[in-house]
Amino acid sequence: MRPYAFGVDVGGTAIKLGFFQTDGTLVKKFQIPTRTEENGIYILPDILHAMLTTMVEQQITWDDVEGVGMGVPGPVTEDGTVLRCINLGWDVFSIPEKLRELEPRIFKIRVTNDVNAATLGEMWQGGGKGYRNLFMITLGTGIGGGVILNGQMIYGKGGAAGEIGHICVNTEETEPCKCGHRGCLEQYCSATGLLRTAKRRLEERPKEQTLLRGHKNLTAKQVCDDAKKGDAVALELLDELGSRLGLALNAVAGTLDPEIFVIGGGLSNAGDILLQPIVTHYRRHAFHAYNDTTFALAKLGNDAGIYGCVNMVLS
Repeated sequence: MRPYAFGVDVGGTAIKLGFFQTDGTLVKKFQIPTRTEENGIYILPDILHAMLTTMVEQQITWDDVEGVGMGVPGPVTEDGTVLRCINLGWDVFSIPEKLRELEPRIFKIRVTNDVNAATLGEMWQGGGKGYRNLFMITLGTGIGGGVILNGQMIYGKGGAAGEIGHICVNTEETEPCKCGHRGCLEQYCSATGLLRTAKRRLEERPKEQTLLRGHKNLTAKQVCDDAKKGDAVALELLDELGSRLGLALNAVAGTLDPEIFVIGGGLSNAGDILLQPIVTHYRRHAFHAYNDTTFALAKLGNDAGIYGCVNMVLS
């Protein structure tokens, strides 16, 4: 195996790159802006330029690079065809084919959805290390999910396996989700959903005493911080989130029977105050065959994607 590899995590505003030794050692990480103008035609050339610049700095050539792994924010088929990335301006095309047009000397190119990449990273070097059957859920602006069974990433028919954020969990919801439907899990259990639920609570019970009213511009992080201080309303909001997500993960367990659930995304930085209600409600309702499923917080943070992308190249 060649001694080096690149991991590339493409986001809507920034692209994170990691230059790794193929034993898993991260040598260098950096980021460049995501230029989405003109339907994202500059993104792949910019990535290639950044990698070439690093190779010059490290005094290596493509003969020293095992390959490039890439995670992108949209559904991707197993062969690396992206099925539209709306926030990048991309339609349907093969990323490996396009990247090889720009640089035919790249030995291996592997592409997946960004949450799948993070899932692989957490399995390899993070919260899911040591497990081969893993479900990762990311709680951020939205909700993402990734599935690994017997050490293999599961993609599904259109690359959307594990995307549980738009499962309907409340048929009585009147406000639409950004997907156009109503009552999606994402509307309650993402960071955005937690904040939305908190604001609803404050409006519906204007006389209720809570620390949450003391924030000029309330955030999901502040809800979690106030829960850590023992605020009853904040604790109830996290319990409600845990109830909905715990039930959703029961459905996942009954379908996939993973060894471990890894909870990641920005909201997971709250730690045990977030995790414990999820685990409590999960175990309260779980069938005995999967009641003992392990739960863990993600450990790699924003680096999970680049680790997972390199793992794809090395697997």
